[in-house]
Amino acid sequence: MTYQMDGWQSPTLGEELARTGVKRRDFLKYCSWLAGIFAAGPALLNSDKAVAAEVIAETLESQEKPVVVWLQLQECTGCVESALRSGGTTVEEVVLRLLSVEYQEAVMWASGDGANAALKEANEKPHILVVNGSIPVGDDGIYCTIGGESAETVLRDAAKNAVAILAVGACSVWGGVQASYPNPTSARGVGDIIKDKPIVNVAGCPPIGEVITATVAYYLTHGTIPKLDAEGRPLFAYDQRIHDSCPRRAHFDAGQYVRYFDDEGARNGWCLYEVGCKGPSTFSACPIIQWNMHTSWPIGAGHPCIGCTEKEFFDKFTPFYQTLPNVGGLGIEATAEKVGWGLLGATVAGVGVHAGLTAIRHAAGKRAAEKAEPLAAFGDGKVLLPDPKRATGKAADEPEAAPKRAAEAGESEE
Repeated sequence: MTYQMDGWQSPTLGEELARTGVKRRDFLKYCSWLAGIFAAGPALLNSDKAVAAEVIAETLESQEKPVVVWLQLQECTGCVESALRSGGTTVEEVVLRLLSVEYQEAVMWASGDGANAALKEANEKPHILVVNGSIPVGDDGIYCTIGGESAETVLRDAAKNAVAILAVGACSVWGGVQASYPNPTSARGVGDIIKDKPIVNVAGCPPIGEVITATVAYYLTHGTIPKLDAEGRPLFAYDQRIHDSCPRRAHFDAGQYVRYFDDEGARNGWCLYEVGCKGPSTFSACPIIQWNMHTSWPIGAGHPCIGCTEKEFFDKFTPFYQTLPNVGGLGIEATAEKVGWGLLGATVAGVGVHAGLTAIRHAAGKRAAEKAEPLAAFGDGKVLLPDPKRATGKAADEPEAAPKRAAEAGESEE
């Protein structure tokens, strides 16, 4: 790729890294991390990780510093914050130094006419376009305007010379929360507006910052977008369910569920499926990459997955704290319940699933749940949580209770 204007040619990424003091050893560590999270391409499939990291490093170093236009449309800035705060080594010290981000409202110093002029100038160059936020098309786009132009006009102008487009976040991918029923602004995703450019959907609310930067790095390394799934998401980050690699998976297989927040099961790290976890129906690298330099992630912090990387998650998965066993899954799976019955087999974490045992134990857990405390409605009734005051039996209070019930249920079925 060549980015040259009026006889001036941008420095290579290697030159820029050297100028800013990034040591090659640290850069190789970053490239080794990249090699570990995405398929490095046909030329590297038979190479080990160290060789792949070296090839990625050499390729990136030889690239000229690419221009990036980063739009923020109808959104909350959470996706930008996720990227900027995901860790110094990944973003601030490496990736942002590899890119010439010539327009990004949240971090640029210019405003008003100066910002508009910067966007216009950047749009004239070949560039990578990153988009946060949905595009409201209702009432001629009056619900989101920038410099007097509708979000749709801003997007179309920025897409004309884009060599690749990253729709980052649930809002830009599918319209997000604001596109949920009844969608008063007629919010749309980038793919609904731009039809003649390759688009990579980096889904999530927000996505993991490292997934955003890895997607950019993939394009710079290979000169093409990564392989995508049926929803347009990069396979290297969205080819596994959260359920497949969840550290609480063993408790799911054993029928050990959190019955209400802060019960004994919650304190012991049991499975969150019964309090609404959508991990069995959600594709994301959350348990593997996590947030803030691998510090934590929602389930690790004790909160069930809400399925934010999936299409129309706010409509399909609410109430978030209620078990929804018949939510449609993706691929060959018909429902989240079937996923729970152990149809997948081995997972990337190396956790084997014995389908028969899982089915018996899961069924036992469900039968126990039907006999346990009723759900108590709070507020407008949309958020449902089990009522701790009406807990019965030992299911939520004694760690050994669930396995014992599962075993007894298995004997009775025989």
